[in-house]
Amino acid sequence: MRAAIVHYWLLNRRGGEKVLDALCRVLPDADVFTLFLDPKTLSPELRRHKITTSFLNPLRRAYRSLLPLMPMALESLDLRGYDLVVSSESGPAKGVITSSSTRHLCYCHTPMRYLWDLYPEYRNEWTTSRWKRAAMTPLTNYLRLWDYASAARVDHFVANSENVKRRIWKTYRRESEVVHPPVDVESFYWRPPEDFFLIVSELVPYKRIELAVRLFSRTGRRLTIAGSGPEYRKLRAMAAPHIRFLGRVTDEELGELYARCRALLLPGEEDFGITPVEALASGKPVIALGRGGALETVPPFGGVFFEEASEESLDAAIGRFEEMEAGILPAELQVWARRYAESEFVRKITFHIDQLMRFARSMDHTHTNTSFLR
Repeated sequence: MRAAIVHYWLLNRRGGEKVLDALCRVLPDADVFTLFLDPKTLSPELRRHKITTSFLNPLRRAYRSLLPLMPMALESLDLRGYDLVVSSESGPAKGVITSSSTRHLCYCHTPMRYLWDLYPEYRNEWTTSRWKRAAMTPLTNYLRLWDYASAARVDHFVANSENVKRRIWKTYRRESEVVHPPVDVESFYWRPPEDFFLIVSELVPYKRIELAVRLFSRTGRRLTIAGSGPEYRKLRAMAAPHIRFLGRVTDEELGELYARCRALLLPGEEDFGITPVEALASGKPVIALGRGGALETVPPFGGVFFEEASEESLDAAIGRFEEMEAGILPAELQVWARRYAESEFVRKITFHIDQLMRFARSMDHTHTNTSFLR
């Protein structure tokens, strides 16, 4: 079986790229296709695979501005000769064109949020330029039509959470099965907590990091932020001196941060949220907005939810956490996190691939028999 994996872009190392590594281990001979590639970000696992980029790759530094061209670039990728295509979708990836004999499984992290559920915020709150806002309306209309139509190219959807399963139905009117993303839970460990809270995130508006920065600047609590993105300079400029910005960190540095923090903060809504599971695997609790994937991953004994994306609501949640902090059992959190181990992901995604290919063979056999009868 010739297999290909399509991932939206390979420009950083976040949750989607960790899922891609696991998919590459499930399909060790698969070729990888992507819109953009920064070789410095490749994991050892990905370096073992043949990787093909789109014609947009030379412009990768401006990838955020190239969304209108991505459908054309995806449809230009040559996937002839593959029996199976697995797309890893969060940005556009499922829109590739395959032959009629190819089976296409889409592992969906989320339908593109800046086109669908977060579009009003992007257009009306987070886009400050009047000219960009004026251009967004016709462009996003075209992209939504393409995104919806491209869902018909997928034979089987797999969602990363119940939260995303509901979004897939709402957006594409397609059923999906849930397979939680893999987390390398065995690599995380606990250390006695030091006096700081932790955020691990890309610094983009919908993550709502600004909410935590404003609160912690005002209250004097210590906060460490690992991650970078378009909002890095803005957030750093508004932060008090006791808030640390580390930028991108290595996996080893991240493990130490999880191990020594008091708790992980999740100010925005996550599709699934690998970082809360990593924190739990480190024996550390989570303080999260009570929406989205966090409601599936964070147990009642492992964290505190706040209802509104406001400083007051987050501050109250931190207060509740501090009241229960002494009674939290790190080993109990680590046991909970093991349900998201990579072995579970491999077992479930392999089952769905096998089912899809078995169904394809049965359909081909049925078609052959009926053609003969005709």
